[in-house]
Amino acid sequence: MLVSTKEIEVRYAETDQMGVVYHANYLVWMELGRTQLIKDLGFSYAQMEQDGIISPVLDINVTYKKPLRYGEVATIQTWIETYDGFRVVYGYKVLTPDEGVALIGSSSHVCVKKENFKPIIIRKKYPEWHQAYEDAKKQGE
Repeated sequence: MLVSTKEIEVRYAETDQMGVVYHANYLVWMELGRTQLIKDLGFSYAQMEQDGIISPVLDINVTYKKPLRYGEVATIQTWIETYDGFRVVYGYKVLTPDEGVALIGSSSHVCVKKENFKPIIIRKKYPEWHQAYEDAKKQGE
């Protein structure tokens, strides 16, 4: 299983009145982690969009464990939890500087044609991505 990592320095604008990262900002970080994973696999989400394909979020689950604060560095770990040629579930773990767990989560996606939101089958439209996802996904399914 490939686990991609992306470090992000917490910016002041990402914190709330309590001085911790505002909960919705973690969703942005998950997107950054997902984009990094795709890049690490040798592909480009931007290129897929230029092809007229987008990948909307179907479902997202997040459990907050420990706060992060301004100036700290968060490490986002991202992997392919499940993949069946059509739907992808990405797994996430956000770590604090001392390697504590700030967040665990997952997001489910499909790929659709941008003009009509008609779903596509990844393994047919992008056979190289399909094989890379099969090779990189979590074992034991």
